[in-house]
Amino acid sequence: MSIPNDLKYLSSHEWVKEEDGQYVIGITDFAQSELSDIVFINLPNVGDDIETGGVLAEVESVKAVSDILSPVTGVIVAVNEHLLDAPELINEAPYDAWIARVADVTAVDELLTAEAYAKLIESERA
Repeated sequence: MSIPNDLKYLSSHEWVKEEDGQYVIGITDFAQSELSDIVFINLPNVGDDIETGGVLAEVESVKAVSDILSPVTGVIVAVNEHLLDAPELINEAPYDAWIARVADVTAVDELLTAEAYAKLIESERA
């Protein structure tokens, strides 16, 4: 299972990276493997205000519908529209298949390092 060192993580299994003052958000390899085959994603709208801990998007897999939570408070400035026609890209490459970009960030959730996230996953499997 891949846990890139250059990303930060949430305990709810989203990843985030800061790029040019914006935050790029997706779900982790662990999350996509737990969900199994993702068949649909409900993306936010560009211009939407989001809050830390609030629902950013929803993914539907063959197992369940799951909320994707936002690690930041800000404004959606871009969404990955490729996922609308090919939500399986999240299963194939979860760290390339970003969900949204957020700008004007005013609050950031407590983020985990790759090492801390790996420990979290181990504790959840135990």
